[in-house]
Amino acid sequence: MIPTTPPSHPQRFVALAEIARTLGHAHRLVLLDHIAQGERAVERLAELSGLSLANASQHLQHLRRAGLVQTRRDGKHVLYRMGAGPIASLLASLRDYAEHQHAELEEFVTDSIHKRERLEGVSIEELLSRIETDSVVLLDVRPEEEFALGHLPGAINIPAEELERRLIELPPNAEIVAYCRGPYCVLSTHAVEALRANGLQARRLSAGFPEWKAEGLRVETTPS
Repeated sequence: MIPTTPPSHPQRFVALAEIARTLGHAHRLVLLDHIAQGERAVERLAELSGLSLANASQHLQHLRRAGLVQTRRDGKHVLYRMGAGPIASLLASLRDYAEHQHAELEEFVTDSIHKRERLEGVSIEELLSRIETDSVVLLDVRPEEEFALGHLPGAINIPAEELERRLIELPPNAEIVAYCRGPYCVLSTHAVEALRANGLQARRLSAGFPEWKAEGLRVETTPS
């Protein structure tokens, strides 16, 4: 007797479709990208995303209902943070697929990817072992606001646009590992190029702060 095809589980696919539908809006992906850097108030998220407060709030509610973000109230402000689960990995997979399908649409991204391929990256696992032996300097090249919300333990913050004039703040003989918002953030790539051009030893973290945090690793914040 020929085995029959196992029955499908339509409800599971309905749930997947709902998540895909929720993520199927550019504004929501932009909001998630900002939230991945750290907990923020809805007013600040609207400002960073270039949206009206009402529009940002509407998209955030969709994300909250899907469990992609969580909220808490702090006085008069509603603060948003990433939801539970491998959301950072989900977003990274979306970026991978978009690159595969539409790399030619974003020439500057493609160019940056080629540059990253020429620059040796450091995995999270390797970085952890290097941190234990104090043999590396961590350089966070994100904006100061994002650094304050959360960063790798012991990292130095020099925003990318300030790097050239603040090179003197970095130890000349240490190996520097630069990181930013994630594997597709070009800030760390440009930082490593600038550091090497000035005679410093530098590599980039293959992942970024959201992936570090998603691994459940320790982060530090800057007191306000």
